[in-house]
Amino acid sequence: MTPSSPSPTTKDPAVAPGTSSPSRSPEDRSARIAVTVFPVLILAAAVFAFFVPSAGQALAPFTAIFLGIIMFAMGLTLTIPDFALVVRRPLPVLIGIVAQYLLMPLLGLGIALLLQLPPELAVGVILVGSAPGGTSSNVIAYLSKADTALSVTMTSISTLLAPLLTPLLTLWLAGSYLPVDAGAMAMSIVKMVLIPVVGGLVVRLLLSRLVDKVLPALPWVSVAGISLVIVAVVSGSTEAIVSAGAIVLLAVVLHNGLGYLLGYWAARLLRQGERAARTTSIEVGMQNSGLAATLAASAFAPAAALPAAIFSIWHNLSGAMLATYYRRSAEKHRSDAA
Repeated sequence: MTPSSPSPTTKDPAVAPGTSSPSRSPEDRSARIAVTVFPVLILAAAVFAFFVPSAGQALAPFTAIFLGIIMFAMGLTLTIPDFALVVRRPLPVLIGIVAQYLLMPLLGLGIALLLQLPPELAVGVILVGSAPGGTSSNVIAYLSKADTALSVTMTSISTLLAPLLTPLLTLWLAGSYLPVDAGAMAMSIVKMVLIPVVGGLVVRLLLSRLVDKVLPALPWVSVAGISLVIVAVVSGSTEAIVSAGAIVLLAVVLHNGLGYLLGYWAARLLRQGERAARTTSIEVGMQNSGLAATLAASAFAPAAALPAAIFSIWHNLSGAMLATYYRRSAEKHRSDAA
C-alpha cells in the first residue's frame, strides 16, 4: 500500500537543477526509512498472525474500515494539480493506466494457469492483478529518479477507475474459477476506496493548513492500517500458508517481476523517455494489495486473500531493490554524459 509518499508538490530531485544531492534531502531520507521499515512491519504482522491466529481473526470484521482509513489518508495527500498532468501529458498517463489494467490482470491469469493454482489462489492472484496501483509506487518512483508527479497521477487515476475496472476484470478473468458478484464488488470498492479518497481530497481543499500539519503522520497511519489488514488476512489463511505458501510466493514473485519488465518496455516501445518508462514499470508492477486482500477475504474464501498478503510484503522489498538499480543506472548515465 503506502509506506510513505513524497509530497506531490515536492520537486523531483532528478530534475531540480541546483538542488543538493537527493541522498541528503530530508524527504529522501524519510522515504528510504519508510521503504525499509514498512516491509519489516508487514512481515512482523504476518508472523504474529500466523502464530496467534485468534488475535487476527478478531480483527477480520474490521478490514474494510482499516482500508477506508488508508484510502482517506491517501486522499489527504492529493491536490487538484495532481490531476492536471492528465491534460498536459495525456499519453504517458494513458500508457500507464492501460498497462496497469491490461498487463497485470492477464499476467495474473497466465501465472495461475502456468502454476495450476487451485481456484481460491488463482482468483487471489488475478484479483491482485486487477487492483489499481499501490501508492508505495510514488516513493519508489521518487527514489528511482523516475517521474514522481507522473507516478502520483497514474496512481490517483487508476484508483478512481477501480470501482469500474477491478470488478469487470475479475469477473472476466476469474469467473471460470469461482462465482464473482461484480456488482457487490464494485459497491464495496466505492465504499472502501472511492468515497474515502474523494473525502480526503475535499478535506484537503477545505482545510489545507490543518492537513499540512498532519501530513508527516499519514504514512504511518497507512502502515498501521495495512498491518492490521495483513494480520486479519493471514490469521484466516494459516492452513493455506502451510500447504501452498511456496507456490504462492513463486506466483507473486513472477507476477511482480514481469509487471516491472513489461511495464518498462511497453512505455519504451511507445517512444516514451527513460524516466517515464521507469515510472510506468513501477506503476504496473506495484499493486494496491491491501484492497485486493480485503476484497478477496470478503468476496471469496480466506485463502484467496493470501496472494495479496504476500504481494504486500514482496512488492515493497522488490521495489526498494528496483529503486536502487534505477538510481545507480541514472547516476551512471549522468556521469557518462559529463
